[in-house]
Amino acid sequence: MGGVGFPELLVILVIALLVFGGKRLPEVARGLGEAIREFQKALRGGEQGAEEQKKDRSSGGPQSPTG
Repeated sequence: MGGVGFPELLVILVIALLVFGGKRLPEVARGLGEAIREFQKALRGGEQGAEEQKKDRSSGGPQSPTG
């Protein structure tokens, strides 16, 4: 199975243009771009937090109480 190519992107763009209209399409695209950036930033933050917890556990640093 292949990925999304140019013809598929063109069809998606035409459908988005019909659904949202020409004036709102840039707003929608901007909002989608911001949402993707925030999601990626949250993922990076989660990875950094997990690495810090792993370092704390291996170095005998503070651990959260269980129980």
